[in-house]
Amino acid sequence: MASSAEVAAPSNEEETTETPAAQKREERLRKFRELHFKRECAERGEDYDRVKLLEISAEDAERWERKKKKKNPDPGFSGYAEAQLRQYQRLTKQIKPDMDNYEKQREECGEDFHPTSNSLIHGTHIPSKESIDRMVDDVEKQIEKRSKYSRRRAYNDDADIDYINERNAKFNKKAERFYGKYTAEIKQNLERGTAV
Repeated sequence: MASSAEVAAPSNEEETTETPAAQKREERLRKFRELHFKRECAERGEDYDRVKLLEISAEDAERWERKKKKKNPDPGFSGYAEAQLRQYQRLTKQIKPDMDNYEKQREECGEDFHPTSNSLIHGTHIPSKESIDRMVDDVEKQIEKRSKYSRRRAYNDDADIDYINERNAKFNKKAERFYGKYTAEIKQNLERGTAV
């Protein structure tokens, strides 16, 4: 059973550390009030969102708008899956369907337009010359855009030559990146001639 000392709110604002149970209780109470307010608005025939927004102060609204503006809508590169999803969404937004051609195909195919397990229409569709050209243009744009992002790495003339060809140079760079901190002492000993 809770004592009165536990239930009483702290007098000093610095000591406002609530227990998880109190936070849950407060959250449930807030949700209950919100639901009750929604019901009252529905009974009066008012729009809940509009009435709720009327109660928000101008300072709070400005603060929320500033928070929204601070959020960066473009997170940049975070992974290949996210990049692929973003590219897919961008490409699907660019698609402009040809509704005339769609209706024409639907009339030609009849009931087989939406195939079932018993329909055999595989390989019967022959794309038009315009749609093939559109696809080729789109793929060329993707290749062109991709080529802009790759850049030539600067070649350092002063670096030690520890490779026999380009492929070996890449391998050595990768090995140095992963194991360089472990082999630094051995390399120094070999260069000095004091290796064991």
